[in-house]
Amino acid sequence: MLQGKNAVITGARKGIGRATVETFAKNGANIWACAREKDMAFESDMETLSRRYQVWIHPIYFEITDETQVKAGIQKIAKERQSVDILVNNAGEAKYDSFILMPFERLRHMVDVNYIAPLYLTQLIVRRMTRNPNGGSIIFLSSVAGLGAELGNTAYGGSKSAIAHATKVLSKELAEYRIRVNAVAPGLVNTDMKKEADELYWENMIKQIYIKRMAEPEEIANMICFLASDLASYVNGQVIRVDGGMG
Repeated sequence: MLQGKNAVITGARKGIGRATVETFAKNGANIWACAREKDMAFESDMETLSRRYQVWIHPIYFEITDETQVKAGIQKIAKERQSVDILVNNAGEAKYDSFILMPFERLRHMVDVNYIAPLYLTQLIVRRMTRNPNGGSIIFLSSVAGLGAELGNTAYGGSKSAIAHATKVLSKELAEYRIRVNAVAPGLVNTDMKKEADELYWENMIKQIYIKRMAEPEEIANMICFLASDLASYVNGQVIRVDGGMG
């Protein structure tokens, strides 16, 4: 599905990001796998996937909220003189707080890491992607938390709602460059983020899901892969829920 395409994937170390790297590699994409800090376990994992699927995977390191580091990371990508065909804005953070008790710095941080930082990265990538004759595909990770009104989600849900809005706006602005912009809004996913709420919260949430289970990261990665591919060539400006059905 992605043969010959080059993708930038943030938050590639674990969870949905790690699953997306493998799904993309399995489908023929070359990848810049972005993570916060360098470590040998991550590099070894990326090298293993590269050999297994016969694609190149280059680790890139930066703190997503540090503009200087992000710019340096994109400069490293630019030096390789390869087209950037796909951007997956996966890196993010989830925190749940009662509004009355929430430290206001938490709200600022959520907006920074989940909204401002990915938009800054996207702007840098788009300036390269507009040169591609065939355009490109950008996928944001939103969340069902940004589409509903769950308790304790003022900060996280608000930041993900902003991403859903940005998806709509950018899909219009970038269409003239043949760049499609979509978002995936996962429901409950079996990743480290589930540790941010207590077990009773998750049990109650699972009861609301029609198929009565969490998603595995690979199931979200499959939707991201579809949106990145030419099979989704007429899909633009959409925020697609991947939630198992939620009432």
